[in-house]
Amino acid sequence: MSFESLWADLSAIGRDPDTGGYHRGGWTPTERDATHWFQDQCVARGLHVESDGIGNLVAWWDPLDRRGESAHRPGVVTGSHLDSVIDGGAFDGPLGVVSALVAVDQLRAEGFVPSVPIGVGAFVEEEGSRFGMPCLGSRVAAGVLPAEKALGLKDRAGVSLSAALEAAGTDPAGVGPSPLLERMGTFVELHVEQGRGLTAPVGVASSIWPHGRYRFTFGGEANHAGTTLMEDRHDPMLTYAMTALAANKQARLAGARATFGRLSVEPNGTNAVPSQVTAWLDARAATDDILQSLLAAITKQATERAERDGTTLEVVAESVSPIVDFPTGLRDRLVGVLNGAPVLPTGAGHDAGVFSAAGIPTAMLFVRNPTGVSHSPAEYAELDDCLAGVDALAAVLKDLAT
Repeated sequence: MSFESLWADLSAIGRDPDTGGYHRGGWTPTERDATHWFQDQCVARGLHVESDGIGNLVAWWDPLDRRGESAHRPGVVTGSHLDSVIDGGAFDGPLGVVSALVAVDQLRAEGFVPSVPIGVGAFVEEEGSRFGMPCLGSRVAAGVLPAEKALGLKDRAGVSLSAALEAAGTDPAGVGPSPLLERMGTFVELHVEQGRGLTAPVGVASSIWPHGRYRFTFGGEANHAGTTLMEDRHDPMLTYAMTALAANKQARLAGARATFGRLSVEPNGTNAVPSQVTAWLDARAATDDILQSLLAAITKQATERAERDGTTLEVVAESVSPIVDFPTGLRDRLVGVLNGAPVLPTGAGHDAGVFSAAGIPTAMLFVRNPTGVSHSPAEYAELDDCLAGVDALAAVLKDLAT
């Protein structure tokens, strides 16, 4: 099937008819529909699909295996994820999965026979939009997130990951480090670029910025909005508001990124001073030291404001990922295969970063994003650039599997 046909099939799943955005949180019906679509596509191609305990999938093309089943030889794996952020774009994740399937089709049509297996992967809950943990599936697979901690994570409705797995027909007892990684000799992830740094159709990643998610809990005193004097209030919303402004200023000064994108207010009444405000900070920077300095500066200003407002502050790091520098040898090899493709870092997190940190030789390809918009229904890539990405991925797979 052509790229256009596969893309049309997948992009219909989980799309909001009003906003045009996607709602494919981990183990939700729409995300499961997308996963089943992927499995069907793999079976139609005669690929042998393997799954681990949390639901990560790798479908293997191994022409040297005459038994029609996995020979468990290490190989080259490509792919990405099918889940989305809340009301996200079509390209973040799925572009890498569809491109991988089409690249395999293209290599087969050319008569190429790989000397090592080629795997097409789809990894679960990369965005962390449901359970708050980015790259959840790959973290569990790599053993950096213990099964007990992962299974205890809860979504906004209070449903645990353990319960969500059971509802999806998966036994939580199987969650843990994944045997899939034992066959991952090399991993290459194709992804839409999520900024405006790439001006050519296709580029190669040099690194992933360190990033973290931090929960700021501001405590105060609930009171009447109409009768409580302004000077008598202990309003955590004021402390939060100043902290959001401080995050913006400190990030600009550091050349970094800081975003409060999620907020929970109690009791959440229009006519009541809040008793508590919980806000989640997403912070990213070019180095680990800059990230830590950024967090310290934001926390310092928040603490000083809390003392002034008569409120309290608690900061908890929910997830922190150090800088990932992709192996220069593999990166330069890809640049050579692609005739001098540009090299650039990214501030976005990816499963590729987790696998690289786990010691797997890893690289990333980026497809140009003409607007730089991502994590939004307006996320977009030109068809010609997507097709160039498929050609680039096929060329890289051919080189690595020869």
